[in-house]
Amino acid sequence: MEPLNKIPQHAGFWKRLASFIIDAIILAIVTVIIRAILLPAFPNRGAGFAFFLLFSGPICLIFGWVYYALMESSRVQATLGKMALGIKVTNMQEKRLSFGKSTGRYFAKILSAIILCIGFLMIIWTKKKQGLHDMLAKTLVVNK
Repeated sequence: MEPLNKIPQHAGFWKRLASFIIDAIILAIVTVIIRAILLPAFPNRGAGFAFFLLFSGPICLIFGWVYYALMESSRVQATLGKMALGIKVTNMQEKRLSFGKSTGRYFAKILSAIILCIGFLMIIWTKKKQGLHDMLAKTLVVNK
């Protein structure tokens, strides 16, 4: 039985960065597999190859979105990288995210990235170790 007034241990920057690297490796492998499967459908030269690159890019982006949103809104509340590091994503009440909230958090990471990654660095100095995307989505990343 867990204590009633348990204070969450917020996951720090380095732990979150390590989980991101694990997830990036997983997504890179899947991207290579997706592109290897799709490549034979397009001629390997000229406009056909350019179309292949344009076509496969959005498919890989969609896969990344679905991976993060489904995993973080699932029963485990974590991607494979987060599971490996023993952390999970919650809402501000430490409950499981909906798929919609997890989707919003995923796309808010674009804003965290385009401002010279300052949105991610905010994890270092904010009280609850939240990045800009966490603040926008009203989420926390905590140790299990």
